[in-house]
Amino acid sequence: MAYKRSALMEERLAGARERILLATRALVAAGGYRNAPVTAVAAEAGVSTGLIYRHFPSKADLFVEVLTAAVEHELRIFEGIAAEDLPAPERLRRAITAFVRRALAGPGLAYAFIAEPVDPEVEAERIRCRRLFGDVFHRIVADGVATGSFPAQDTRVTAACIVGAFTEALVGPTAPSRDAVGDEDALVASICQVCLRAAGG
Repeated sequence: MAYKRSALMEERLAGARERILLATRALVAAGGYRNAPVTAVAAEAGVSTGLIYRHFPSKADLFVEVLTAAVEHELRIFEGIAAEDLPAPERLRRAITAFVRRALAGPGLAYAFIAEPVDPEVEAERIRCRRLFGDVFHRIVADGVATGSFPAQDTRVTAACIVGAFTEALVGPTAPSRDAVGDEDALVASICQVCLRAAGG
């Protein structure tokens, strides 16, 4: 007869898995991926390293899941802004502003998700996630072209360039060696201006 886990055991395992993910995110936010070895994650989550490997085959798999969850949250914010009843240039500005301000508020996590050297599996997930961002910005730019707010253009190329621009612009301000950002409003405005120009707005 095959062993079947009890509902209580399933609940405990699910709770442990969630603690592991939350602990990893907290450690990465505090000091990047280098700050989150499996031993530190286990201590932070109050579990054994063996339990971590029961849920995640490797450290890279753990980081990929943490990255994916964070990006899905950002995507929900982008999708909400993209669906607003506003002109395309204003939606574009609002989406970029939201991302930049959130990155500046949590620079450790932002740098880890944008530029910190990582395993190939994590980098592959980063690329996939940037493409998902690009899909949302493609829709905003395409709306702008359809309504005459933006000139005719290859909207997918423009969207990819916009995502590349605002993420690259955040590497310096979020890096561990960063200097004080200074005028945050001016930085946000400059990044938005470049991205709007890219779309022809």
